[in-house]
Amino acid sequence: MTTRRQVLKGMGLGAAALSVSSGGSAEAAMDAEQTTPGKAIGSPRTRVEGRDKVSGKARYTADLEVDRLVHGAMVTATIARGRITAIDTSATLASPGVIGVIDHRNAPRLNPKAGTPFFGPDGQLQLLQDNLIVNGGWPVALVVAQTPEQARAGAEQLRVSYVEQPPDIAFSPDHPALRPALPTFGPDANKGDLDAELARSAVVVDERYTTPAQQSCAMEPHVATVWLENGAVRASDSNQAPYGVAASLATLFDKPLAEVRVQVEQVGGGFGSKTGVGPQLILATMAAMVFRRPVRVQLSREEVFLTTSSRPRTDQRVRLGADRDGRLRAIGHEAAFEISGKAEFIENCVEIAKTLYAADAIRTRINVVPLNILPVASVRAPGTAPGSFALESAMDELAERLLMDPLELRKRNEPEVGPVSGLPFTSRNFHRCLSEGARRFGWAGRDHRPRRRREGGLLIGTGMAGTSFFTSAFPSSATITAERDGTFTVSIAAIDIGTGARTALQAIAADALHVGWDRIRLKIGDSAIGPAWQAGGSLGTTSWGWAIVAAAADLREKLASGPPLPVSVTSDTTEAITSRPHRERHSYSAIFAEVAVDPATGEVRVRRLVGRFAVGRVVNPLMVRSQLVGGMIMGLSIALQEEIVRDEVTGRHVNADFAGYHFAANADVPFIDADFVDDHEPDDPLGMKGPGEIGVVAVAAAIANAVWHATGKRQRDLPIRLDRVVEA
Repeated sequence: MTTRRQVLKGMGLGAAALSVSSGGSAEAAMDAEQTTPGKAIGSPRTRVEGRDKVSGKARYTADLEVDRLVHGAMVTATIARGRITAIDTSATLASPGVIGVIDHRNAPRLNPKAGTPFFGPDGQLQLLQDNLIVNGGWPVALVVAQTPEQARAGAEQLRVSYVEQPPDIAFSPDHPALRPALPTFGPDANKGDLDAELARSAVVVDERYTTPAQQSCAMEPHVATVWLENGAVRASDSNQAPYGVAASLATLFDKPLAEVRVQVEQVGGGFGSKTGVGPQLILATMAAMVFRRPVRVQLSREEVFLTTSSRPRTDQRVRLGADRDGRLRAIGHEAAFEISGKAEFIENCVEIAKTLYAADAIRTRINVVPLNILPVASVRAPGTAPGSFALESAMDELAERLLMDPLELRKRNEPEVGPVSGLPFTSRNFHRCLSEGARRFGWAGRDHRPRRRREGGLLIGTGMAGTSFFTSAFPSSATITAERDGTFTVSIAAIDIGTGARTALQAIAADALHVGWDRIRLKIGDSAIGPAWQAGGSLGTTSWGWAIVAAAADLREKLASGPPLPVSVTSDTTEAITSRPHRERHSYSAIFAEVAVDPATGEVRVRRLVGRFAVGRVVNPLMVRSQLVGGMIMGLSIALQEEIVRDEVTGRHVNADFAGYHFAANADVPFIDADFVDDHEPDDPLGMKGPGEIGVVAVAAAIANAVWHATGKRQRDLPIRLDRVVEA
């Protein structure tokens, strides 16, 4: 058995601490001097769960084995607006294996006030509560049967009658229902006199840019298994926020949080679509309550498209005014986007207009258009991804009209403090990203005039774009236990959605405790552990890491008094995080792209992408580089392929599967060079920032700017389809 002295020695606590448990021997003091802190942070370790994933041993939510398990299959509305007039269950109930049907007539009643702290009550959660249909694909029933196949067969026989009304899905910034968005992320920017500065500007850009609706496209479909234990709800659910989902589920079903527990072992991707309570979890919980059996609801790929949130369409107007030397006088960024009438959401497209460049006047506006569509929500760098496409395309257009290198234009407008807030930056290495990215790409000597390079029948062009991305940390709690065998159990309600969070947190814990990597036992993915931030907003590891560091410091102090083992401490970072001074906290990136365009067919091929990123201290360079490359591939998909298409008559998705909804496959992915510049976040105990989503953000603009450079024609609408290139 490992002694208390060995535990303390392994933590590198020093002679004074060791003397408490060992009597202050010379040997103990010498051992302490020889102990050095761990160096797990910064090491390029492979994922701790990697072998299980590639060998098929990793257990996902759909792999959970539960006694007496039955299965639910959704029935979704075939209209986009109207009401249900009748549901005929006779054929379904007579179908083999069917146990029952839940619809608005017999479903458990839900709390209508359930929602989110940011946006209030969320109508998307109110499944099977009435006969109204407000968007295509709305769940209207759940068929429960002994097997998934029997449930699906029964669902196909359910007959639902409707009175249909014409849906309104026609998004436009001129829509009569247009209204200001909620000021969730602060008020609109109103610095200076925009109109006056535009009038004084030597060169002005005033253009509109549009982006389509997009899906998260996680590989793993949404799935939940729910059962009851003495009236308490137990759930295994594929999500990005075990504690937050449990809290929302408890509110929705009017239960104390202590009676709701949500667990998940592995998640096959989320990209924003699994941050909240999904339809699979709500319906499975209803069925478990009604039939008193464990119930699994697993969405088909089409149902994921029809019933889980997407990114909204946007229409953005950007106005830039500058002097002849390229100094910005004015930045105006107005964004309109679609939402559902059932739920609020803010696609904060204008964030970077407030933070990226200095200007005498900056004005931002955000408006929404409620339509008969599926509620929208976070998808892969929400707000910043479409917003950067508009702003960074406009910056390239400004450079064109100034006859200036677009790289130099950006460097000339570097702010000393927050352009709107006036607050200091904690660290700002945008300039370094620009310089190092340009050097690696070979930007120097570029002919900035368009349509100058050819290779046979192909037009060759290069482009670049940059961005900032908000970073911070959110309050979380963590518990660490020093065990009798010399190991340490680190418990936090974090979740690994495929990003390698397990590996990063194990490294953070090892270094914080000054012990070897192999002495850390990590427990995550369980709401019962306590409050913790979600895997979202590129804030997961920074939030969880802070909590682990705080708990480790408290544990080291407690162990110094020589208590009997095991001994545990729990940290809560709420006070530490909320008491930080107000500053501008951001990650930064610069993206460079080379494209080849076939003017006859309109085909655009991205030949290489180079990205340089300032993302704070890097915990694991192997995993972070992989995340950044993955993000850049997503940005390539956004630029050239991704687009949800809705039928103008029925309002339903036309391309609700991976055959019709296109994103980059291996053959589309070029050479990608992603790396980080030296960076440090002084207000974080580990110097970290979030690297998760910034890889996505500036890529579409860089590619669009490269297409202009190749062809001489601007692409202001995403995706850059073949027909748009040919028509241009």
